[in-house]
Amino acid sequence: MFMREIELRGHIIDSLILPKVLDKILDMGGDYKILKFEIGKKKTDPSYAKILVIGKDEKHVDEILMELRDLGAEIPEIEEVELKPAERDRVLPEGFYSTTNHKTFIRFRGEWIEVENQKMDGVIVVYPEEMRAEVKTIRQVKKGDLIVVGHKGVRVIPPEKPREQGVFEFMKSDASSEKPKKTIIRQIAEEMYKIREKFRKTGEGGIVVVAGPAVVHTGARDALAKLIKMGYVQVLFSGNALATHDIELSLYGTSLGVNIKTGKPVPGGHSHHLRAINTIMREGSIKNAVERGVLKEGIMYECIKNNIPYVLAGSIRDDGPLPDVITDVVEAQEKMRELLKGRDMVLMLSTMLHSIATGNLLPSWVKTVCVDINQSVVTKLMDRGTSQAIGVVTDVGTFLLLLVEELERLENERKELNKEGDRDNNLTVKEKSN
Repeated sequence: MFMREIELRGHIIDSLILPKVLDKILDMGGDYKILKFEIGKKKTDPSYAKILVIGKDEKHVDEILMELRDLGAEIPEIEEVELKPAERDRVLPEGFYSTTNHKTFIRFRGEWIEVENQKMDGVIVVYPEEMRAEVKTIRQVKKGDLIVVGHKGVRVIPPEKPREQGVFEFMKSDASSEKPKKTIIRQIAEEMYKIREKFRKTGEGGIVVVAGPAVVHTGARDALAKLIKMGYVQVLFSGNALATHDIELSLYGTSLGVNIKTGKPVPGGHSHHLRAINTIMREGSIKNAVERGVLKEGIMYECIKNNIPYVLAGSIRDDGPLPDVITDVVEAQEKMRELLKGRDMVLMLSTMLHSIATGNLLPSWVKTVCVDINQSVVTKLMDRGTSQAIGVVTDVGTFLLLLVEELERLENERKELNKEGDRDNNLTVKEKSN
């Protein structure tokens, strides 16, 4: 047998980190002995556990420890990170460390350095002169880049579940169509309101919306446009289809040739989306169409009017596509990654492929909401590593309409509270003067 000690710190019980670690040891054919266990007495107090990991030999224990590090385990012996240079552009050294989407630190030259631009399925590149490290994709790696190999000197900090339930701890379980939608939407609205107010004051954080064409097909186009106008969207991610059908609705009153108001197909409506694309082609861009008065309403109109950056990532399925669509997927991915930096929330609306793609670019501490009528979409997103996502299984049209209602209600409540506060202040001033 071979043995090594590990340590766990933080809210390891509420976050289920402790049982996950113990299960992983047993699943990999090892055994354990809990040497020390201290449970935090107060809600804010962290817990601590020292565990002896037992394996068949040194190699077996090392394999177990590699998995336990990704769950937040620390090795008491302080080890320096191991680095190897990339031999060529886009070629990684053998044994490279593959990142998770959790907050990660490396031990380098006696210091713990937080890794920047955290995302899953990347590698850690270290810059010794700057004492800095960041996550890069394989395509971004250049010859000579110093890449972290193995698991020595790497510390992963998974998100902790606080004992006091907040908005994103409520209903934090498998997605289900039976959950109380209005309650969930109300709490999402409250969180969005806080994020918007913070963004208005500091210019930091903000909300990214990832939307599919179902938003237009279900009649919720105006609701999403209103969210943008109200300041609840700082970035929009989508594809050619959402923009095309949004513009089709603005120009012809149809989506996929179906009249949105009557729900009936329009004669010749099957060509409306092509005519919409052609109109924008003639103007040169969506922005030109807005500035020249050709496009007067809708999602893309509000993005242009409110200076909201957007990424329309192309697909092999696209008609046209619109001139604003980025057809190089690597370029689209890079722009999405840049616009996601520092955001507080991502709201995914009925688009499986774009949602999963965005989830792959996110660190695990970003609040994520996935709305889809198909429960398997939410499940797939979580299975692919975006475990922080809250799943709302419902029609996206209903969701957006209720969300706008809740946000308007919240704003009206805040206005009334501010008015009462102003009245109280005025009375206080009069009392003092008297």
